[in-house]
Amino acid sequence: MRVFLGGLVLLILPGLAMAEAPTTSLRPQARPEPQQSADILSAPKTALRPVSRPAALAKPALPPVSEATKSRFRRWLTGFRARARSEGIREATLDRALRSVAYDPEVIQRDSNQSEFTKTLWDYLDSAASDSRIENGQSALRTHATILQRIEDTYQVDKEVVVAIWGLESAYGTFRGSKPVIQSMAILAFDGRRQKFFEAQLIAALKIIQKGDTEPRNMTGSWAGAMGHTQFMPTSFQTLAVDYTGDGRRDIWSDDPTDALASTANFLKSKGWTYGQPWGVEVRLPSGFDHAQANRKIQRMPSDWARRGVMGINGQPVPEYGTASILLPAGHSGPAFLIFGNFRVIERYNPADAYVIGVGHLSDRLVGGPAIQGTWPRGDRALTRSERKELQRRLTARGFNTRGVDGRIGPRTVQALRDYQKSQGLPQDGYASPGILQRLR
Repeated sequence: MRVFLGGLVLLILPGLAMAEAPTTSLRPQARPEPQQSADILSAPKTALRPVSRPAALAKPALPPVSEATKSRFRRWLTGFRARARSEGIREATLDRALRSVAYDPEVIQRDSNQSEFTKTLWDYLDSAASDSRIENGQSALRTHATILQRIEDTYQVDKEVVVAIWGLESAYGTFRGSKPVIQSMAILAFDGRRQKFFEAQLIAALKIIQKGDTEPRNMTGSWAGAMGHTQFMPTSFQTLAVDYTGDGRRDIWSDDPTDALASTANFLKSKGWTYGQPWGVEVRLPSGFDHAQANRKIQRMPSDWARRGVMGINGQPVPEYGTASILLPAGHSGPAFLIFGNFRVIERYNPADAYVIGVGHLSDRLVGGPAIQGTWPRGDRALTRSERKELQRRLTARGFNTRGVDGRIGPRTVQALRDYQKSQGLPQDGYASPGILQRLR
């Protein structure tokens, strides 16, 4: 799910230590399936690619698997085989893919113990665009220059954005995941929180094997099924992966990243990527700016924003890349951005604002762009889930109805917060900070 805190973004981290390592995946949230909307103003989304807690905190001792659980799992597999056959999966494929599947309690442990650990957007970006990640990304651009240029020419998707996704998803292929995807999908379909979803993923994974794209032993990924260099879920792979090498297989798992990078470019193109348009541009807001205008529903051409005093960091109007909205991811005192249509396209890959800004900013840095110039409110911290619920309860009690108390700071809660800020004569930035919660208290 996307948890948008108007600047404090809940990030569930995949084994990421506080000191960023260049061989670490940096996936704060799950990527949506192709049919999902990317509009931040729509209903809050459900995560499709859960990620694990920090390694030091994620692995309490696992209880032994009971014989009763093993027996139930075997019975489930028998029933599943019948359903899979009705979906066109051949018996030989089922035998090949399921023969070594066994119940792994760690998969369910990770699914049921989603992290309450939080990381602020600025801390996340420190890792997403760290010196090492930039250096490794520039090296990847040089090493794969010829194929990346061909992919860019084919799909009209800027190569540095493809490489930035690669960098955040698997640290340029060094952190692709080693869990057997078929086994993980089977366990989650049997005993997880979203059984129908994961059974659909398992069917898709079996179809991938049946088509000959890979063998069960090579189909590895995260514990929740995200696969390869750029972490495709099986259903996304089925729809959008491509065989760019021409060897008859869409191979996103091998050491050669070509198919994975081309598949990622194809994904972005299919979602409406505009070649040459930035994801966003950092801007300066004029004194007295109405922060209620920082709303994804309000879109204007950069020249129109310039007439309202919104200028690039260099003091000049932002070029006419297309209509844009103003985003204040850390409230009125933090950096401001004009965001364009490509921001929404990256959201289709992964809907967390932190991820989109991370990909966009890393892609800018890979080609020599500057660091973000605005000042982040580094004294703030992310609200805990219980605090987010408290914020919603207190807003609703004061007449600013959030239409639910679920701990998710989505569009309705942001609007309720803006209305409260307006009533208090505060900047209407919708920023859910510890300070605003304290004021409500």
